[in-house]
Amino acid sequence: MFNRKGFTLLEVLISIALMGIVIVALFSSVDMLQNSNEHLLKYLKKSKKITKASKVLYTDLMGSDGNISIKKDEFSRVCIEETKNSLYALPTAKVCWVVLKKNKTLVRIEGNGYDLPVGLEERVEVDSVMKGLEIFDIYHEKDKILVLMQQEGKEPISFMLQGISMPVKKKPVAKPAVKPTTTTSKTTTPAAPVPSTPSAPAPGVVPPTE
Repeated sequence: MFNRKGFTLLEVLISIALMGIVIVALFSSVDMLQNSNEHLLKYLKKSKKITKASKVLYTDLMGSDGNISIKKDEFSRVCIEETKNSLYALPTAKVCWVVLKKNKTLVRIEGNGYDLPVGLEERVEVDSVMKGLEIFDIYHEKDKILVLMQQEGKEPISFMLQGISMPVKKKPVAKPAVKPTTTTSKTTTPAAPVPSTPSAPAPGVVPPTE
């Protein structure tokens, strides 16, 4: 009898089954890797947004004149009355960072001579920075500013600036009171006429006789 080298039907079926199990495992691992890459990409995008937002806010504060108002009423907000950092090529700009109630969205408002809330006639630029902001606190004391930011599910970000002093309010200089000058009219009495006395004749001169 001849020795035939080959696989039996049972061996082929077992190898196909094992290959199917391996392929399923490979596909599942590739799918998991793809999902993890998507999550990593989303995380990097969010962290990039947070980093960019903190960088812009840092530059806004560094370029300010120190006139910074911080309010925590229905909106957490900070307004920089004048800063040299403009995203729209303005010489100086008023910039406000406001956290809106809807989706806890942080927006940046840039313009000049506007008040909050912004009206339709105001010429401002509003940029949505990020959503899902849990913490947005700014503390200003003397020449130091502390900023705290945290997005949902992310690590908090904080930074401190120094050398930004609050503007000193100039006191109005009081003008000295001018006293009214009273003019007094002096009455001068005419001097009494002095009787004229005849002058003595010069020596050697004989006065005329009548």
